[in-house]
Amino acid sequence: MSQAIALSQDTQRENRKALSWALAMGLSVALLLLQTLSAAARGAPESFADLAEKISPAVVNITTSTTVARNTAPRGVVPEGSPFEDFFREFQDRNRGGNGGDRPRRSSALGSGFVISEDGFVVTNNHVIEGADEILIEFFEGMELPATVIGTDPNTDIALLKVEAETPLSFVSFGDSDVSRVGDWVMAMGNPLGQGFSVSAGIVSARNRALSGSYDDYIQTDAAINRGNSGGPLFNMDGDVIGVNTAILSPNGGSIGIGFSMASNVVVRVVDQLKEFGETRRGWLGVRIQDVTDDVAEAIGLETAAGALVTDVPEGPSAEAGIKAGDVIMSFDGKDVEDTRSLVKTVGNTQVGKAVRVVVFRDGKTETLKVTLGRREEAENAVPASQPAEPEEPAQSDILGLTVSEITDELREQLELASGASGLVVQDVDETSKAFEKGLRAGDLITEAGQQKLESIDDLNKQIDAAREAGRKSLLLLVRRSGDPRFVALSLSDS
Repeated sequence: MSQAIALSQDTQRENRKALSWALAMGLSVALLLLQTLSAAARGAPESFADLAEKISPAVVNITTSTTVARNTAPRGVVPEGSPFEDFFREFQDRNRGGNGGDRPRRSSALGSGFVISEDGFVVTNNHVIEGADEILIEFFEGMELPATVIGTDPNTDIALLKVEAETPLSFVSFGDSDVSRVGDWVMAMGNPLGQGFSVSAGIVSARNRALSGSYDDYIQTDAAINRGNSGGPLFNMDGDVIGVNTAILSPNGGSIGIGFSMASNVVVRVVDQLKEFGETRRGWLGVRIQDVTDDVAEAIGLETAAGALVTDVPEGPSAEAGIKAGDVIMSFDGKDVEDTRSLVKTVGNTQVGKAVRVVVFRDGKTETLKVTLGRREEAENAVPASQPAEPEEPAQSDILGLTVSEITDELREQLELASGASGLVVQDVDETSKAFEKGLRAGDLITEAGQQKLESIDDLNKQIDAAREAGRKSLLLLVRRSGDPRFVALSLSDS
């Protein structure tokens, strides 16, 4: 019996040793695997040659030609009708080589692009081909083909071209730009400074950069991008296009390692619409908005400075759905709204005609409204409807560092206000006041206070008292200047 027990104990010890060894080996293998993966993530590729060879056939150089009319008049030399006019015209003609100088001249420009389908669709920048009479596509192997414009989108600076080839063309696919991380390796290809096909490599330096457009979503990279690279692709290491090289930040016109590529997830939506419709079709909510600042949030009782504050609601989808000036849009189609930029992009990317739920903050609580989106391109020149209201007898008062007066016919004519415009006209602003710091100036029209319409000075005083009774430190004013509205949270300490 004791021998059996001893044997059992020996067996248990051996099993424990075996288990310990297996665990140790497993841990070592796991650590080795993690170290290998980590090194692969951090290390530079041994070479970009295989990738460059694979994708080069789909990258193209673009040459455009434009006819420029030449004005032969002696501009800026003598006045029209002068007796010296013929003399100076003859002098200019001689300098241009005689009558040949009267002919229109050809202007050329260079850029880059890339093929996205075997049947010849080519993507580039709008500014590369804008105004061109002729567009010539040069392929990596040396073949040249003329291109026609399918559609353009100046808002994202994207253009879609088409060439007709006898055989299927090499092409590249779009990747998911949203999964690209700062620090990832990228490669740019194109025709920098007209030198022909060229490759440069770098990393993603930053994401979600905005330059000037409402739909900007740029990838910043230190891969060398120069003039002539415009419209060319930015590749990830899988050979997928994650950006279209568009702009550089440079004091001298050359690359200093700050280049910008429009993210592929923006480009794909634009290209799909250009291919289907020949134009873009973006959703339109029909509101004018501004960001919610901390003082504005405090003035309206909003816990955090988030969302988009509605400053005006012209005739359109939002007006029909009941959205009002002073509402804060907190959620659009199930997505939280961080600021005005995020709302504009989300709305623009939403299908025209879609009915969406919009959550607004109004009078201290949230409310959900259903809005059927219009098309932004059709509403670019929409004019906000005026709000008819008759002013009371004119009066003037000094309030919150402002000298305000009720509207008179004389003021209405001076400020070119609509016949039914209501509110208080700012006659003067104390330069030491918070109102002056906030940018209010003589000639501004205050139409609302505390999100209530103003018809008289007494209305403004009532809103000031109500804000103080509610424990607020500031009062929200809706101010219009030359017809453009904006909200200003004005400190109550000046009164």
